[in-house]
Amino acid sequence: MSWHEGPILAFDTETTSRRPREARIVQAAVARCEPHRDNDVRTWLLDPGVEVPEEAAAIHGITTEVARRDGEQPAAALGVIADALVAAWREGLPTVVMNAPYDLTVLDAELVRHGLADLDARRGTVPMLLVDPLVIDRHLDRYRKGKKRLEDLCRVYGVALDDAHTADADALATARVAWRLAERYPDELGDLVALQERQAQWHRAWAEDFEAYLREHVDPTAEIGRSWPRHPRPDEDPG
Repeated sequence: MSWHEGPILAFDTETTSRRPREARIVQAAVARCEPHRDNDVRTWLLDPGVEVPEEAAAIHGITTEVARRDGEQPAAALGVIADALVAAWREGLPTVVMNAPYDLTVLDAELVRHGLADLDARRGTVPMLLVDPLVIDRHLDRYRKGKKRLEDLCRVYGVALDDAHTADADALATARVAWRLAERYPDELGDLVALQERQAQWHRAWAEDFEAYLREHVDPTAEIGRSWPRHPRPDEDPG
């Protein structure tokens, strides 16, 4: 049985910044999804402790006022979120994340910022099982023109996305895109363990090409992270 025929965990964050080491989480969602069953979705609204930039609030709709009024303190929620991911990995379930290097870097940075154990410390020797629709689609349909945001992938793979840029809606849509990808590319994506190394290679190849493009056309000193998935630390989310 392929991984997409059983339960999976989907994870998404809404944040204050595109730069993951600087970003603070204002909303997060963890959704346990399984075909033909109701989804178990948990969401958190956090007070990031800093101003929410207008640019970020315009995307996800969470202003500084809303976060301060209704959000809980991050230290009370971050460990619960991280433990949910680790619990899935202990079960052998994949965590589906759109642009996983960004979201996991944000979560790790937030955990450390609040004096909590990061993902590596929590999971120990448990493998970090990830499925990233962005990495997969970017490699397997590399010549398709246009952007590769979640909204774009939903359109390409026939997935409904209501309330885009809310963490719960985005997490569920990401899970559905992952299912469609697994159905379309069973040979490349069917083996979850092999997929971890393939995604590492695909992400590294893209990062090298993207970095070369930035250096030639934008900034000669530009660098982005290439690691996958043990320490996904890109300097910026390229979108």
